[in-house]
Amino acid sequence: MAQREQLASRLGFLFLSAGCAIGLGNVWRFPFITGKYGGAVFLVAYLVFLLGMGLPILIMEFTVGRASRRNMSRAFRELKPGSRWSYFGCFSIIGSYALMMFYIPVAGWMMYYCWATVTGTLSVPVDQVPGVFTGLLSSPGTMLFWTLVASLGCFGVCALGLQKGVERVVKFMMGGLLVIVIGLAVHSLTLPGSLEGVAFYLVPDLQRAMDAGLMSLINDAMNQAFFTLSIGIGAMCIFGSYLDRSNTLTKESVFIVSLDTFVAFMSGLIIFPACFAFGVQPDAGPGLVFITLPNIFNNMAGGRFWGALFFVFMSAAALTTVIAVLENIISHFMDTYEWSRKKAVKVNCVVLTLCTLPCILGFNLWSEFQPLGAGSTIMDLEDFIISNNLLPLGSLIFCLFCCQRYGWGWDKFIAEADAGAGMKFPKFLRFYLTWILPVVLLVIFVEGYIQKFF
Repeated sequence: MAQREQLASRLGFLFLSAGCAIGLGNVWRFPFITGKYGGAVFLVAYLVFLLGMGLPILIMEFTVGRASRRNMSRAFRELKPGSRWSYFGCFSIIGSYALMMFYIPVAGWMMYYCWATVTGTLSVPVDQVPGVFTGLLSSPGTMLFWTLVASLGCFGVCALGLQKGVERVVKFMMGGLLVIVIGLAVHSLTLPGSLEGVAFYLVPDLQRAMDAGLMSLINDAMNQAFFTLSIGIGAMCIFGSYLDRSNTLTKESVFIVSLDTFVAFMSGLIIFPACFAFGVQPDAGPGLVFITLPNIFNNMAGGRFWGALFFVFMSAAALTTVIAVLENIISHFMDTYEWSRKKAVKVNCVVLTLCTLPCILGFNLWSEFQPLGAGSTIMDLEDFIISNNLLPLGSLIFCLFCCQRYGWGWDKFIAEADAGAGMKFPKFLRFYLTWILPVVLLVIFVEGYIQKFF
């Protein structure tokens, strides 16, 4: 096998991993559920679960990748030869494909809205803004065009190579994303009446949290902390395989978690002050980004500029995730089948782009197919497969592999995780990670089915 590619810098690794973690869920889901569950009350619960669940699994995934120098499929085979752990490697490619089948079209939505804001397509009366989003979803041609723009652009970046393409572009995009998110937050905080939105977002409100439901709060905090890092499908494993042993993986992971949380937190400082400044009650999901915020920008001084900047930020958040996951897919075929990067890019570009068609057509020509009940779409099914099945089960596999004696084992995991300079992995967590966290991950898996079907 040809010599493995390496990242050119530590910053490239950190930004690439953070780019995979930072996605659209940070922007519209995190602010909404923080406000829904009493501001700081939710933040505390979220941070507890993030540090207790997400961070350890992230470290494990990086460790497996760095120790093996392979993708998830090959990593188990390298670290535990002759065992059945290698069978679980399929989670990586299946999970990455399942995620991209709907995430690339959504990235296309963001690029469309960026273009629509710049050209003035969104500068319409308040009652006509929802029609722009509806029109996008009802037009398979428009959705396919922007999906192709996102897909071809991201695969093109991957085709340039790890250092010259993926690392260089993601470093630029992540740097720009951080500058934009700070600029947008500062601007929102200077709007008249913005402090009311800050109070709604950050001041602890136990009554609001109790009204929303304590168990619901715990469940949403746990899910947000778990799923925000994109762990379980081997994307982080592949980035670990590109990393040298200069720094401990706990040190690197803490930085990535901090950056991911920073962007999510700043997104709330963009959205809530703007909503309250213009007397708009924020809502959840696509309505917030595609209907509520465009109306705010239309009524804001310099709104077209700030609106375009916001959707550039959203596009960057989406596209860095796409590029990072596509790199995982490409690396899988390079490692497993010994394909060249060029061949892996060409084949997967064609196959994966075709795989986005069900998601696109599910909003229009195939809208009568509602797989999860009335009102559901094919995208909802794809999201359920990845979020409620592959991510928690994949994380459970990493946890068992690193902590159980019939897997790779605790001692080997710790030795690799602690190699290098910086923060060491806390050894006192062994019992918790070996016996308690696996049960929690199973609970998340079961709870996902209960919430979806019962």
